[in-house]
Amino acid sequence: MKKSMLVVAALDLLCIVPAALFMLALIIRRLPLHDMTNTAQQIVMWYSGRMWTLWVLLLALPLVVLITGCVALFGERIQTPDVTPNTLALIHGQPGSLFVAGLTLSAAGILAVVILHMLAN
Repeated sequence: MKKSMLVVAALDLLCIVPAALFMLALIIRRLPLHDMTNTAQQIVMWYSGRMWTLWVLLLALPLVVLITGCVALFGERIQTPDVTPNTLALIHGQPGSLFVAGLTLSAAGILAVVILHMLAN
C-alpha cells in the first residue's frame, strides 16, 4: 500500500469518527437497550447543545473526508492515463484504496442525512 494512501486513510478515519459516533448514538437511543440508551442520549444531547458541533463535526469534517477521499481515489486515475478505465479494478488493486472508498461513501451518507435533516427543519 502506498504511504500516501495510508496517510489519507488515517486522516479520513480520524475526521469521520465524530459524525459516525453521533449517527450511531441516534440509532442506539431508539433501541430498547437500557444501559446504552442513556449514554447514547447523553451523546446526542451534547451534540445538540452546542451549535458548533453541527457545522464542524457533522458538516465540515465529513465534507473534508468526501473531498480528500475523492481526490485520493480518482487523483491517481487522472494522473496516470494508462491505468485501466475500470475504476473498481483500480480500487480493488490496493487494499488501502478500498478502505478510503468505504470512508468516502460513509461521509457522503452522513452528509446526505444531515443536509436532509437541515432542509426538513
